[in-house]
Amino acid sequence: MDDKEEIGGTCYRGRRVLVIGLARSGLAAVEFLLRCGAQVRANDRKRVEELPPRVLELAKRGVDLVTGSHPAGLVRDVDLVVLSPGVPMDINPLKEAKEQGVPILGELELAFRAIEGSVVAVTGTKGKSTTATLIADILSRDGRSVVLGGNIGQPLTSLVEKTGKNSFVVVEVSSFQLETMVSFRPRVVVLLNVTPDHLDRHLSFEAYREAKARIFANQEQEDWAVVYGGNPLTIDMGSRSRSQKIYYSLDCMGDKVPHVCVKEGWIVRHEDAFTCGWIPLESISIPGEHNVENVMAAGAAAATLGVPVEAMRDAVASFPGIPHALERFAKIAGVSFYDDSKATNVAAAQAAVASFDDGVILVLGGRSKGADFETLLDDVRGKVKLVLALGEAKEQIAGILRSEVPVIICTGLREVVERAFEHSEPGDTVLFSPACASFDMFADYAERGRLFREEVERLKKKKRPDRGKSK
Repeated sequence: MDDKEEIGGTCYRGRRVLVIGLARSGLAAVEFLLRCGAQVRANDRKRVEELPPRVLELAKRGVDLVTGSHPAGLVRDVDLVVLSPGVPMDINPLKEAKEQGVPILGELELAFRAIEGSVVAVTGTKGKSTTATLIADILSRDGRSVVLGGNIGQPLTSLVEKTGKNSFVVVEVSSFQLETMVSFRPRVVVLLNVTPDHLDRHLSFEAYREAKARIFANQEQEDWAVVYGGNPLTIDMGSRSRSQKIYYSLDCMGDKVPHVCVKEGWIVRHEDAFTCGWIPLESISIPGEHNVENVMAAGAAAATLGVPVEAMRDAVASFPGIPHALERFAKIAGVSFYDDSKATNVAAAQAAVASFDDGVILVLGGRSKGADFETLLDDVRGKVKLVLALGEAKEQIAGILRSEVPVIICTGLREVVERAFEHSEPGDTVLFSPACASFDMFADYAERGRLFREEVERLKKKKRPDRGKSK
């Protein structure tokens, strides 16, 4: 019996499983285990009134709820611990589990061992959601049965029953999820660029990139790795995989390695001194060079699975992007408003700013995750006319960026929108690209983006919005 057979189906019937962390992934794991017939204990450091209402329903279904802390003895009499990705690895119950020899799995690993089909996993620092969604679109365009989940949308454990032997399961994977992988083996890995992020959790860039590199650990020669070729770091990370490799980069990489690059207005594939045109750049509707890279990565992944070029072109030409990712949603008195709430790290904000020439009013702030905002200095110079800072990191952002650009500290989104419009001129761009996590003020990046858009719509409905002079 292999790993997947051991973990899937009814094998958990009667098994005692502790799930730690009751956000979206943890709740999905609990539901999955209940469907398998397990006896579930569920724990979260938050009090029950701070958790989603559906948590209370679990108790009615026989789940042993332990909330408000991670108490001693939590792992007593359990056969397995399942960890949500947001839970740090150094909490006492996990130390106890290791001392007692109790296995620890992440929600991603739990799902992987039960799903059927071929897994395509996307990781990196920015662009994961766009790339994963486009891969799923391309595969669907080619008539494949596709499931999309993981760190984007639905947790993988909630999608297990939707998979079959002929399915393609496209998964966005975070560094947190990779910390607890054991047997996770994607048929195709897509490694996007890797830059510093989540340093509050991983403590160093080296630890962060080592977590990312774990995604290659179980690949074999018949598998594939699509690797960003524009950074020596990612090339080195990809070299650890035993799989076949194809690289992608805006710049062509010579004849030594098969790669995807940009040449004469086309995304092309180059291999063995032969170049094949894939996708015309003019067909890509989502803005920014970073999105050209995302399209290259998605196309390369689809090609490893035998998808014809025609399906790639059709999918790319009709791809609108994803919500809250450099999405222009309003224009008021000649001023364009972009929702890039999904930019939860500095690299994502840098890519967004690079998509515009000048006249940018940039909104930054939130929970910093140990970010280095000094790396934004070159990006804002001469291009950004004003920064509006909010959230936990507002003072830090202001202290660093004021040497290059005026900064106004704001208390909330309504003030952000009003100040942005007050200081704008026709032709300017208001770019909401926070470079921070949302959890200081919002449930997630989606709520943050939605509320920003609501404030812009409120402004738009005014018959005569007040306009101050540009400063």
